[in-house]
Amino acid sequence: MRSRFGAASINWPGMAVLAIVLAAWEALVRSGAVSFEFFPAPLAILQGGIQLARDGVLFADLAHTLISIALGWTIAMAIGVSLGLLLGFSPLVRRYGLATIEVLRPIPGIAFAPVGLLLFGFSLQTELAVTVLPTLWPVMINTMGGIANAHPRLNDVGRTFRLSRGDIVLRILLPAALPSIIVGARISLGLALVMAIVAEIVGNPAGLGYAIVREQQAMNPENMFAYIAVVGVLGVLLNAGVLGLTTSLWPATAQRPAA
Repeated sequence: MRSRFGAASINWPGMAVLAIVLAAWEALVRSGAVSFEFFPAPLAILQGGIQLARDGVLFADLAHTLISIALGWTIAMAIGVSLGLLLGFSPLVRRYGLATIEVLRPIPGIAFAPVGLLLFGFSLQTELAVTVLPTLWPVMINTMGGIANAHPRLNDVGRTFRLSRGDIVLRILLPAALPSIIVGARISLGLALVMAIVAEIVGNPAGLGYAIVREQQAMNPENMFAYIAVVGVLGVLLNAGVLGLTTSLWPATAQRPAA
């Protein structure tokens, strides 16, 4: 976790609440107050996760999901930033392009799972088909907004120095829009994780998502909950990684409130 100004810190009150919840969960299950047959206690889940790690299965599933997330998010970032720059800089492109975008944007990524299965079968390509489209919208919208809302005098500065349109975008407008782009990148990374897990559940027998289903079908609730916990921890680590990287490269962005 990081504070507003990028200094390393730990949310101790939040950690205390989490510890209390886990302790209460353990006590309720152990005492029999909660007696669902397939609802294990946290310690049993931890033991299941440790065993999966020892067997190497957990790391293999995690590696597949990380590759899927990295590829999907990178593709979405490249497309989203490029389209956002174009839409933000050109009113003409916004006029003729936004209608198409507004039609595509509400379509859930999971709707493309049948399309991906028809085209690629059970494969990583199917995961990317499900992941990329919903993941690119936040970064595209934030980039477009950051460019379009940049102070008009920034364009005047570029013209004063006789910069080309491309140089104005890359040297002036893009840095001005960077905080908005970073917010979009963080939102997109969270979506990439969610959609990768969903795609693995319904469209590709591999990764953490498929592992959750596999353990559920094998009646191993400890392992199933262990995989779910890994997904949650992975989301926290990915978000912290992006925030730490951006604040170290561009410290000024740490002073901006994040979405």
